[in-house]
Amino acid sequence: MQISAPSHAPPPPPLPDKDRALRDAAQDLEATFLAEMLKSAGLGQSRNSFGGGAGEDQFGSFLVLEQSRQLVRAGGIGLSEALFDALKERENE
Repeated sequence: MQISAPSHAPPPPPLPDKDRALRDAAQDLEATFLAEMLKSAGLGQSRNSFGGGAGEDQFGSFLVLEQSRQLVRAGGIGLSEALFDALKERENE
């Protein structure tokens, strides 16, 4: 029996540096937005019993932000693409 790797779509062509900076800014904004939404949903809040104490409260926001960045890397909610397209269109005016 032969096991083959799953087929994936080819990676998108590399962007020029100017476009890469716009896409990075759009992805950062989406990650920040998602982090705020996750915080509002209660993710990262310390538990009442058997919690991590002050350290958990202080560093929980870092965990939530990194989780939101991973969400964006995995495709996110499409906000970064919409922002990138709007910024690119505005730049071309």
